[in-house]
Amino acid sequence: MKKLLLLSFALLLSGNFYAQETAAEKKATKAKTEKMAVAKEKAATTKKKAETAKDKTTKDKAAITKEKAETTKEINKDKTVIDKEIATASKKTTKEKAETAKKTNKDKTALDKEIATASKKTTKEKAETTKDNKVVAKTTGKEKATNAKSVKKIKETTEKAPKIADKITGEYNGKKVYTGPRGGKYYINKNGNKTYIEE
Repeated sequence: MKKLLLLSFALLLSGNFYAQETAAEKKATKAKTEKMAVAKEKAATTKKKAETAKDKTTKDKAAITKEKAETTKEINKDKTVIDKEIATASKKTTKEKAETAKKTNKDKTALDKEIATASKKTTKEKAETTKDNKVVAKTTGKEKATNAKSVKKIKETTEKAPKIADKITGEYNGKKVYTGPRGGKYYINKNGNKTYIEE
């Protein structure tokens, strides 16, 4: 009898034990099924979104291809118009070229005549200038000696030009001559530096 009691007691305890496990398992399976249902819904919505996006892109692609076709038609029309204009313009330019060639030939002959007369004049002038050069050569020898004494000495410095300009007192070799605060005369060279003139 003891064994019977122990066996029944073990069955009772084991029944309660297994009953608790099934409830926990039920909760886990419910959670799994709920998760699966949510995942299926998400998958279905993403599929719908993808399908609508595909539809939009196909519609957009169709619209773009239509626009491309229209623009190519317009471009082809414009090209034909431009080609016609170019053809008419080239016809006009060939006529103009022929006319300008005739004019240039006339101008060339006129220039050749002028050059011939000018060359005759220059030979006469050259003969006269050689006579004049001989006379000038005699006088320039005397002038060179006097000019050598009057040539000014030049001393170049690296000093930059002043921000406030000094007084302008004359010109030397086509450049303005300035007088500094202490009486020195200089001009500004191409580098922007002062070049003093010694007299």
